[in-house]
Amino acid sequence: MAGCESVCFASSNIVIVSVVVLLLAGLPGLLLPSARAGQSWTAVLITLAALAGIPASVLTLLSHNRTAWELCWSMPSGPAQLVLDPLAALFLLPIFLISACGALYALRYRPARGGYDRIMSSMYALLAGSMAVIVLAGDSLLFLIAWEGMALSCYLLLIADHRQREVRDAGTLYLIATHTGTLVLIALFALLYQRTGSFVLPANGSLSAVGPASATIFLLALLGFGTKAGLMPLHVWLPSAHANAPSHASAIMSGVILKMGIYGIVRTVTLFDSPPLWWGLTLLALGIVSALAGVAFALGQHDLKRLLAYHSIENIGIICMGLGVGLCGLSLGRPGIALLGLAGGLLHVLNHAIFKALLFLGAGAVIHVSASRELDRMGGLVRVMPRTGLFFLVGAVAICGLPPLNGFVSELLVYLGLFRQVMGESGSAAVLAALAIPALAVVGGLAVACFVKVFGVVFLGSARQPLADDAHEPGWPMLLPMGLLALLCPLIGLAPVALAPLLEAAVSWHPLLQQESLRLAGAAPLNWLTLMGLALLGLVLLLALVYRSRLRSSRCTAADTWGCGYPAPTPRMQYSASSFADGLVGLLAPLLRPYGHRPSLPQQELAPDRSRFSSHVPEVVLELWLLPFLRHLEQYSSFLRQLQHGQLHLYLLYIFATLFALMVWALW
Repeated sequence: MAGCESVCFASSNIVIVSVVVLLLAGLPGLLLPSARAGQSWTAVLITLAALAGIPASVLTLLSHNRTAWELCWSMPSGPAQLVLDPLAALFLLPIFLISACGALYALRYRPARGGYDRIMSSMYALLAGSMAVIVLAGDSLLFLIAWEGMALSCYLLLIADHRQREVRDAGTLYLIATHTGTLVLIALFALLYQRTGSFVLPANGSLSAVGPASATIFLLALLGFGTKAGLMPLHVWLPSAHANAPSHASAIMSGVILKMGIYGIVRTVTLFDSPPLWWGLTLLALGIVSALAGVAFALGQHDLKRLLAYHSIENIGIICMGLGVGLCGLSLGRPGIALLGLAGGLLHVLNHAIFKALLFLGAGAVIHVSASRELDRMGGLVRVMPRTGLFFLVGAVAICGLPPLNGFVSELLVYLGLFRQVMGESGSAAVLAALAIPALAVVGGLAVACFVKVFGVVFLGSARQPLADDAHEPGWPMLLPMGLLALLCPLIGLAPVALAPLLEAAVSWHPLLQQESLRLAGAAPLNWLTLMGLALLGLVLLLALVYRSRLRSSRCTAADTWGCGYPAPTPRMQYSASSFADGLVGLLAPLLRPYGHRPSLPQQELAPDRSRFSSHVPEVVLELWLLPFLRHLEQYSSFLRQLQHGQLHLYLLYIFATLFALMVWALW
């Protein structure tokens, strides 16, 4: 027993040291004379932190250990609190993994040459370290400091190409959204302080969930953390930010930063003893809306990275569906449902971090060769980038939730939780779960259609524009992270039982889930998934060998491809991203509100002039709802500008009047 405690203590200390290394890893980029050398040392330090922090976090999960530290500082809130428990350890895994992969990838994707590149390397390390501190923070003040560090470092990464107006606009929108969410979080922590009388976060299950104060805390958590997670309709910053950031920054933004919002929601829920049923139903409903709307908007996109950004919204919705089912299980006293829902949601946190980072890194390699993010300007890239094409295909199959990859496992757990809720309960919980099951199936089908479009348009067919003469696979610093992430997708899909103890530990904050007899391997057929996955892989390999054998034994002849009646076919006559998805986009037009420029061809002329067709799917919430509302608000509140006139004595009068009003209110 003493030996086990010493191992737990050592692993906890290793985690803390790894987090400190992450925070300090950006210093070489600022201090060394050579920007390239500084970037290399930053990547080495981040990788070393990951190599030490990942196994230490796994040991913490396996031991169910909880370790707390106090850091003395001169803040009026008292000492800073750091707490490492199984839930925090689970969220540390994607932080360490994706930050290391992105740091290695950036060595070749965006080598530092001085100037702003120095800031980028340092901010990337600060971003990773800030997120690690967020999940370890045990008091509200340290949490908010780390949260602001994450927000600002992410902004500086996002505006790396700040000379482009589109990038600056995306950065401004991100800042507005993230600081709006921070204001909501300040109100949340103020209510917690009023409830407990301390800045230290309460122990798990120590607060009663009954009453308006608890309901307000939960709703503030949904609003503040949901903005960071990208839940619909709080997602307005996400598509433009992910599209315009450098690809390794997009990978960590989508793979990890969004999960900080999920972590905040889960951590808030753990503070209460028994969440009401409407908490779980609300989260489940938001998850359904986000998943369906996210994949629908992804179908209509022409920009590769914007398309991937909308799929992040979709997968955040799937995570919230799992968490919502889990909370419903806790409310109804059904540990089996709670375990399946929470474990499925948290496993999808890890899975989405892996395959979405893989897809963004693959997109970065593609954009590096094609010099464009537009799908309709790509094509035939698998001929010059076969490894990148294979890695991207693995990520595409995983994100579609197809066996035997990791996305299938986590979605299956959510499915099982939903089915058990339908069969074992009645009332609103069963009705909403019954609606969620077909919704999740529709999401999977639309995701498959979307990524068939993406892979076919980008990698197959013929190049739609001439590629550079030296177009080739990226170097090993870019291929190695993609290969590692691509390898993890089938490993988790084929051996999900290995992750079961980690997930059980992460959800064990509630007494209902601490039963010795409650095991994830008993609630879900994890061993059968391994056997079926291996059988499926064997069948695919057998069919490939048979096909290759028959291809070798047959006689091949060369002939022109049928030109569909055109005398001079060109690559532009291939299916494009717009034409492939036109039927589905038209079906979803009431939601997507697409519009386009359709040429009018004169019927009398035999050879009309050259014309052009273009289509666009707007960001409905931002472009059609929020911005028009803000324009009207600006129009009707313009008289308030007279208060800002530059006269200092009147500004002092404003301050005095405000203080006087606050004093009167306090005495009242």
